[in-house]
Amino acid sequence: MKFKGKAWKFSADIDTDQIIPARYLNTSDPKELARHCMEDADQQFVNKMKPGDIIVADKNFGCGSSREHAPIAIKAVGVSCVIAKSFARIFYRNSFNMGLPILECPEAVDAIKEGDEVEIDLNSGEIAIMQSQIENRKSQIFKAQAIPPFMQELINTGGLMKWVKKKVKTG
Repeated sequence: MKFKGKAWKFSADIDTDQIIPARYLNTSDPKELARHCMEDADQQFVNKMKPGDIIVADKNFGCGSSREHAPIAIKAVGVSCVIAKSFARIFYRNSFNMGLPILECPEAVDAIKEGDEVEIDLNSGEIAIMQSQIENRKSQIFKAQAIPPFMQELINTGGLMKWVKKKVKTG
């Protein structure tokens, strides 16, 4: 599975309240959650980003509460993948349960600048920064741990619950 999109950079310790503020948790509708994704970290994020874009963050992304609304909002707004130096463990698990691809790669996070075009290959774990026209930088390739086939199947199916339904139907 491959993704390509523009990078949007965020700092360390972005908690789930910054990803989807608690004031919007009176709904679990993905479209409504998407309208407020990253609102408390960057009020204009949903207006600037395009489907397929990539969030790149420092350490401890998704810390705070264990709400599943956070990866749902990110996925629903159209973010194709999140790359971070590290993730809060519950956010890490919730992301795969909701079908949101995430990768840990500190070296890539340090090298990627906001606005860079990034290409990700989940099968190999490769993260490539495409040549920047602004700075005339050459492409750089980084290696994150590849997503295991079972976890990729969860992502491809749309998350754990859809995967379970599929398995029940097919036996």
